[in-house]
Amino acid sequence: MYKHRIEVQEENTVMPKAQSTKYAIQVVVGTAPINQSEDPYKLVHSPILASDSNEARKKLGYSDDWEKYTLCQSMKANEIFPVSPVIYINVLDPNKHKKENQEKNYDVSDHQVILEEEGILKKTVVIKDESDTTYQLGLDYMLTFSNEKLIVTLLSTSEAYNLKTIKVTSSSIDSSLVSQADIIGAQNIETMEETGLELIKRIRPKFGLHPALILAPGWSKYENVAAAMQAKCTEINGSFQSECLLDLDTTKARKYIECEALKKKSGYISEHAIVLYPCLLKDNKIYQYSAIAGALMSYYTVINNDIPFKSPSNKLLQVDGAVLEDGTEVCLDETQAEILNGSGIVTAINDDGWRMWGNNTACYPDNDQQKDRWIVCRRMFSFVRNYFINTYKKRLDDLTNLRVIDDIVNSFNIFGNSLKSTGGCAGLRMEYLDSDNSKEQLSAGHLTVRIYFAPYSPVEYILAIQKFDINAINAELTAQMQQEG
Repeated sequence: MYKHRIEVQEENTVMPKAQSTKYAIQVVVGTAPINQSEDPYKLVHSPILASDSNEARKKLGYSDDWEKYTLCQSMKANEIFPVSPVIYINVLDPNKHKKENQEKNYDVSDHQVILEEEGILKKTVVIKDESDTTYQLGLDYMLTFSNEKLIVTLLSTSEAYNLKTIKVTSSSIDSSLVSQADIIGAQNIETMEETGLELIKRIRPKFGLHPALILAPGWSKYENVAAAMQAKCTEINGSFQSECLLDLDTTKARKYIECEALKKKSGYISEHAIVLYPCLLKDNKIYQYSAIAGALMSYYTVINNDIPFKSPSNKLLQVDGAVLEDGTEVCLDETQAEILNGSGIVTAINDDGWRMWGNNTACYPDNDQQKDRWIVCRRMFSFVRNYFINTYKKRLDDLTNLRVIDDIVNSFNIFGNSLKSTGGCAGLRMEYLDSDNSKEQLSAGHLTVRIYFAPYSPVEYILAIQKFDINAINAELTAQMQQEG
């Protein structure tokens, strides 16, 4: 076909593909609008793996009311920094955290009714006509969600199709009934079922993965929850380690000078904890800092070969501002931010964009050991530990002989040299020492090796000494006078 014109073709927007990670997996504990899901009753106290935010929304539902549904802000944050997978643990129980809605009359429009109540559970909906005839789901009507509202559509194959009014009763989930104890969780001694944070131990058996970052946006600001999160960072499944992200309560520390005292009072002291202040603002939505920081830290791990050897500090947060929970603006300069950093608190500053600012874990300044105080070093020590366990667990039950021992040591040192050559560390090596391995130990099947590791510390301070160079002035003036002469 001959063409002499201008044409425009439209294509659907392709969302950035989430980067895949093994060593920076976020585990987010909180509440979700699970009434929107296909089977809300299966989504309680069960780790849910999502490859991206769309899958998370489909499985768990989504709402912009992040105070009620705290998991949703992490879903949104992982759209800003696309990383997969993310594991969500919902503790909102539709059998426990629910309320009964009063019967209400609705006028039918175009054979449809939009129910006003929020959080309605489909299975609880009962529809009657004025004569109290009860109609059946699937036979007389269907239920669908649109923008969090439940829509009743009367089916043309039913006598209900031409009804002008209907009476509806239902039950709704009620997130206000969720408590800190639900987030912390417990293990039932009789059934051995776990809830809340206790489910972290179920992640590896279920998915073959282990947590790298534990989050509970909206909940980690509470002392009891934070204590449980810090406790869960070590000895995961008896071996693995992770870090947790703790939000400092901005309703209790409205000024930056109040943060240090609140951090101490709240018991944020673990080398595996990263304390964050204040909240963050993007597109007029207030995020708990941990939701954004978790996605950012995971993302920058992935793009660096899934190794957390670069500090998250000074990375752009992709947000519009820093605020308290009530929306009050927080704008710290570097001197004020240094006070927080010196107290072991990570904050945000605006320097050609809002940036994560701070390198110290919660243990600082009481603990200034390099491997503990620096976020990047602590994460790298956890990474190497988890890598070693993941890689060499398959060697368990091999024969205890020198060939097996040499293979473990040599292959690990190849990995260590590779990590060093790419700038991931200053040195990483393994040694087998006879003094650590007696014949009795080896005969009992116990092998000991030593790992020597030197991750880089972050450059926190650069000093440039400036001086007036009188010699340069004198030399230049002398040269000019000679030219003129």
